[in-house]
Amino acid sequence: MKMVSHSSYIESSLHGRYISLKHLDADWLLKHAAYTSVIGQSVLGKDIPALTLGKGSIKILMWSQMHGNESTTTKAVADLVNYLTGLDQKATVILEKCTLKIVPILNPDGAEAYTRSNANDIDLNRDAKMKSQPESLVLRKLFDSFQPNYCFNLHDQRTLFSAGAHPRPATVSFLSPSMDAERTVTHSREIAMKVIVAMNEVLQNMIPSQVGRYDDSFNENCVGDSFQMEGVPTILFEAGHFQKDYSREETRKYIFYALLKALQAISDDDIDTFKTEDYWDIPENKKLFYDIIINNVHLINPNFDSKTSVGIRYQEFLSKNQIQFLPQITNKGDLKTYFGHQIYDCAIEQDFNAISKEESIYEIISTQK
Repeated sequence: MKMVSHSSYIESSLHGRYISLKHLDADWLLKHAAYTSVIGQSVLGKDIPALTLGKGSIKILMWSQMHGNESTTTKAVADLVNYLTGLDQKATVILEKCTLKIVPILNPDGAEAYTRSNANDIDLNRDAKMKSQPESLVLRKLFDSFQPNYCFNLHDQRTLFSAGAHPRPATVSFLSPSMDAERTVTHSREIAMKVIVAMNEVLQNMIPSQVGRYDDSFNENCVGDSFQMEGVPTILFEAGHFQKDYSREETRKYIFYALLKALQAISDDDIDTFKTEDYWDIPENKKLFYDIIINNVHLINPNFDSKTSVGIRYQEFLSKNQIQFLPQITNKGDLKTYFGHQIYDCAIEQDFNAISKEESIYEIISTQK
């Protein structure tokens, strides 16, 4: 069966890591105004839009940018809507059998400020029980009125995650959340697991060994856990790092294909052809990556001994409507059990020269005590 071409449906107005409501309003939401409504307002009074597509009996609710600085899935959702509103026959089948309710940015204040939390400095994904924030109430009201059969909770994860204890980044991770502290595998969890297995099969052909399984520790304050508690199969999507893809344009593509496969499996009623035991074969995420590992740093700074390496992770911050990446040393010592998205050895002349040219990195190494 011929695969849908993602490149044919990319929303070109959305790119990079900084995606706010202003970016959606500039073009994409205007194109899809017929499907769009406002479902509430944020702390600062920004509209929270939602799109409704399809007319089928299977109801699927998905929301992105609950954390304002997690924008990759928003781009993928925009691409998905472009596809679904086109003329492809597979898209027509999905929309005949399913009704989709899509919230592209649940936290528009956090998206504009590029912060995880909302304008009240509250993590919306820890507010499911209290529902203390307007954005939390908007999502809960939508859940209650729409009464979905499936929920897709769309997020980004940091570059530190590996897919198991292997030198492969967790480019995409999934979770069927727990609904109790015992992590009981209920019927709704099983259904979510099978959908994840379907998505994993597709992704393994694209990014082999780069799909992870997120930790399933129970937290009743998390939205996914709370919806799973109510018997609605809920899937956590985590868009992670692909090699040298800090803008996450490659990862965007894999989220698109994962979402499309999930919708196809659901609309085709193929879910029971997948096995829950295959879900557990997906390696659990480990926190084993640094953005940069530098060995033999004593050749730059004599305060280090010859056995010490440094692990650097980037801190993201917004500056002039662009996301900047500031290197920070987060570990020092023997890092042989860790992996680096980039690895330099100062004992190698080419690597030494490369580090010397990276002023921000060279400065933090040379000034460390």
